[in-house]
Amino acid sequence: MLALLFLASGIPSSWATHISQPILIDPKTQFTIGEPVILHGWVNYNDQAAADVLLNFKVTRPDGSILADQSYPSNAEGQFEFKFDTKSEAPGSYQVTITSHCLEIHRYACTYKSQSLTIHLKNP
Repeated sequence: MLALLFLASGIPSSWATHISQPILIDPKTQFTIGEPVILHGWVNYNDQAAADVLLNFKVTRPDGSILADQSYPSNAEGQFEFKFDTKSEAPGSYQVTITSHCLEIHRYACTYKSQSLTIHLKNP
């Protein structure tokens, strides 16, 4: 009976969810058309930076069309940089969404967390 209780106590932790979240560092939200948008951040996992976490970066134009949809992992220090060009874009509000897809080894138990930011482009 004691062995059964010991085995059962480990079951809840096997259902634990991996939760990592992208955190933007001092994001700028106002840009002039032609100026590149560069966003910096890090991946928070248990209050520590996490390396090799797959992130998806999606930018939606004011009309709802997709400007960018790219994925790549955080670097060895758990940081990321995302850059997109605004040379051919129209003025308006663009929605940037960064979603954490977790470490490869945790994909089976991953909770996808996102951070969104509205970028405003204005004429020069």
